[in-house]
Amino acid sequence: MENDHLAENELPVETGDADEMPEMVETAATSLAILVERVEQLAQWCERLVADNHVLRERVSALQTEGDALREKNEQSRARIDAMIVRLKGLGQSS
Repeated sequence: MENDHLAENELPVETGDADEMPEMVETAATSLAILVERVEQLAQWCERLVADNHVLRERVSALQTEGDALREKNEQSRARIDAMIVRLKGLGQSS
């Protein structure tokens, strides 16, 4: 075939009869329509990814806040337990 050197998505340039031109125009129009559809899909995916990313960032922030609160609560519990141990040791030694 004379157009074997063309890239897969490249449109061939025909040098034949004028009767072949409507077919080339149709092929180009079809290729363009496919490209437009793909670009529109990519744009929709980008919009979805931006929205998902926003939701995920909010979730990460909420989880970080929750983790900080749990660490603080754990530290307070540890301090109370340490204080109880000290009191219990004091009670055991004074008896």
